[in-house]
Amino acid sequence: GHSYQGTSCAADSLLIWTRAMHGIVLHEAFVPQGCAGTLAPQPAVTVGAGAIWMHVYDAVTTRAGRYVQGGGCATVGVAGLIQSGGFGSFSKTYGLAAAGLLEAEVVTADGAVRTANACANPDLFWALKGGGGGSFGVVTRLTLRTRELPDYFGGVFGAIKAHSEPAFRRLTARIVGFYHDHLFNRHWGEQIRFEPGNLVRIGMVFQGLNRQQAEDVWRPFLDWVANAPQDCAWETPVWIADLPARHVWDATFLKQHAPHLIVADDRPGAPEGNLLWAGDRGEAGQFLHGYRSAWLPASLLERDRQSALADALFTGSRHWGIALHVNKGLAGASADDLAAAKDTAMNPAVLDAFALAIIGGHGPPAFPGVPGHEPDLTVARRHAGAINRAMDELLKVVTHPGSYVSESDFFERAWQQSFWGPNYPRLAAVKKQYDPGGLFFVHHGVGSDEWSADGFTRLAGR
Repeated sequence: GHSYQGTSCAADSLLIWTRAMHGIVLHEAFVPQGCAGTLAPQPAVTVGAGAIWMHVYDAVTTRAGRYVQGGGCATVGVAGLIQSGGFGSFSKTYGLAAAGLLEAEVVTADGAVRTANACANPDLFWALKGGGGGSFGVVTRLTLRTRELPDYFGGVFGAIKAHSEPAFRRLTARIVGFYHDHLFNRHWGEQIRFEPGNLVRIGMVFQGLNRQQAEDVWRPFLDWVANAPQDCAWETPVWIADLPARHVWDATFLKQHAPHLIVADDRPGAPEGNLLWAGDRGEAGQFLHGYRSAWLPASLLERDRQSALADALFTGSRHWGIALHVNKGLAGASADDLAAAKDTAMNPAVLDAFALAIIGGHGPPAFPGVPGHEPDLTVARRHAGAINRAMDELLKVVTHPGSYVSESDFFERAWQQSFWGPNYPRLAAVKKQYDPGGLFFVHHGVGSDEWSADGFTRLAGR
């Protein structure tokens, strides 16, 4: 998984190894404890806190033919993602992962093992749905809603190179308009990246369509590129493909039919389902030079604002690459999924965001004090400056956008407002109720503003 705030590796912190708590049990008709007669039974899956999403998808989708909303990265842990809010590749279709939480078992600071759901400890239940991991207790088990599986999942991949900066500005504007007209709906997720060097990388996924239907959606843009050879050309030819949805996380199928998409665990005795997406290969151990994110409101896609958005993307990408993760904003989701998201602790800015803009950079794995493996701080600072300048361009068209706690700036100043917005006071009250002594502490977590940066000294007056 990823912990860009360092919440899983803080100095002098208590780490609890939950990896052995990886049981997965499917339910045809689950009713949360104490909710009989109040909530209708529904299909669900109960997962131990140490499970990773690849194994959950194997049980729910590959074996049972259902879908559970979880993370896109196969190795991300279930408990951490749910407590942070949680996006998957298809969040515009299935909403927040946290919104699918039906019940949690959690050990609170007093040592009590508590059940949290809509009927028992409802404030704690709400806080666990996006209030940030490591702040309210030790979650040991979660039960999540499952859904019907579509016939197909698919993807569109490619890279377009513009021949000049004016051409890149026109390309950027064309993509913004095309996204609004054809992709701003529940079928599409993942990202479009605008890079220095006048390059646009497309890595999008779809559901509810087959390959031919996806090609039809993209036809106007493909024709535009073909008719503008003076402006741009495909550096990596566009590739559109679909796959029966039940096989997307099927390790046996992927090893046989799409080995280039995965990295399999070939260690002796490793479980068959151990794998990660090839695109995530470089993330293990990387040394982050800078990482910032901001939700972009759907109003930026209105006709009279598209030019300003395109200008910001163009100018910002002169400094550093800007990735628009359109699945990490819920504008365009169904009314039911938006209502469920409102009942989480996430910053409400996500409800009206069409995308989460992420600007980040990294270097190779680094280990301070180990000769030959020291971090290159000169390069890191230079990259961090460029990342900040790129974000500054975006912030010219959106003020106080909010940021996703799991993918955000370690040095965020107004983190309470950025991560949780108007929900922070309620989260702080839940923290005081269940952890009045501040036993659970993470960097920029709920209640951490009452403590010194190392978490050992309570601040005066707090």
